[in-house]
Amino acid sequence: MATLAIATPPLSTPPPASPSAPPAKLRVRLFAGLREAAGWAEQSLGWEDARAAAGQGAGSGVGEVTPHSLWRQLQLGSLTLPAGLPSGLRVAVNHAFADPEQSLQPGDEVAFLPPISGG
Repeated sequence: MATLAIATPPLSTPPPASPSAPPAKLRVRLFAGLREAAGWAEQSLGWEDARAAAGQGAGSGVGEVTPHSLWRQLQLGSLTLPAGLPSGLRVAVNHAFADPEQSLQPGDEVAFLPPISGG
C-alpha cells in the first residue's frame, strides 16, 4: 500500500499580510443658508481628530462624537449663529433625522439643515 505525503508549510510561516484599512472618517454636509455662510458644502473629517476635539474641555482628552460636538469643532456657530445649535436646526445622521446628542460612529454622514420656510 502506498502512502500519500502532503507538503505543509512550516509552523513559523507568518499569515499573509492584509491590506491596511483606510483611516475612518466622518462626512459632514451643510445645506441651504448654512452652506452659503460657511462657504463649503461637504467636508470629510478624520475620526480620531473628531474624537479628540469632542473631548476638549471634558477633561478626558477623548470625547464622544455627536453632531453637536461636530458643530462646535467646525466652528459653525461663528457664522452669525449662536455657538450652540440654533433653534430650528435639523440634524440628520445617515439620511435619517437624529438627535444632536446622538453618538456617531466612524463612517457616518452628518447633515445640518437650517430651518426651512416657504408657502
